[in-house]
Amino acid sequence: MKKLIIITSLITGLIGLSSCDVLNEVAKQQGIKIPTNIPTNIPLSNEEVIKGLKNALNVGIDSSVFSLSKVNGYLGNELVKLALPPEAQPIINNISKIPGGQKLLNDAILAINKAAEDAAPQAKSIFVNAITNMSIQDGFNILKGQPNAATTFLKNGTYTQLTNAFAPKIKTSLSKPLVMGYSAEKAYQTLIDGYNLASLNGMLFPVVKQNSLATYTTQKALDGLFLKLEQEEKLIRQDPMHQVTDILKRVFGTK
Repeated sequence: MKKLIIITSLITGLIGLSSCDVLNEVAKQQGIKIPTNIPTNIPLSNEEVIKGLKNALNVGIDSSVFSLSKVNGYLGNELVKLALPPEAQPIINNISKIPGGQKLLNDAILAINKAAEDAAPQAKSIFVNAITNMSIQDGFNILKGQPNAATTFLKNGTYTQLTNAFAPKIKTSLSKPLVMGYSAEKAYQTLIDGYNLASLNGMLFPVVKQNSLATYTTQKALDGLFLKLEQEEKLIRQDPMHQVTDILKRVFGTK
């Protein structure tokens, strides 16, 4: 039982949870009754343990998707904030040489982060489906596994689906006006064109060749999502809390 108690918040807070208030609000929105005194000395079956894990994961998913899809969900979090592609580093190093370059740089960074925020809600149904299909063995592998076992389980089971779901949403977001009439694609292309012009087409410093901004943003948005999951998982494994449902009270008890 002590092992299960230690794992409690690992799953509950797994997907970006940082406070009991967030969990309680999500539970309230879902119509989940939050108990105060639930007996914890009743023998538990494997099925009840896994039900508790699934319940916790579902509450955590709602909180995570909400935190990433809100305004500045990516941009305001240094852990997951998207920067420009590595190919743009020469531009950043020489930004003062480009007329209006700093604003274009800021616009492009803002736009790709907003695109990631637009795509974040696509993750919810995919994660929920993976959790619904979790077996008893999957659950106990998470309980007994490495500090990032739950993150690994979700990543292995959902990454391709998430890529396919995020990509079109991000492409659409990058093509629509977001900042002063600029789309992300337009802002980035203008930035590159200004840089290449300032370089006198490579005479002063190497020109930059553009890759797919949409592909890059999709990859980095998912990298940020799973990085956040892993960081939260490791933190919560060391700081058990957030038992917000009847089944969790029964499965995990109190310290």
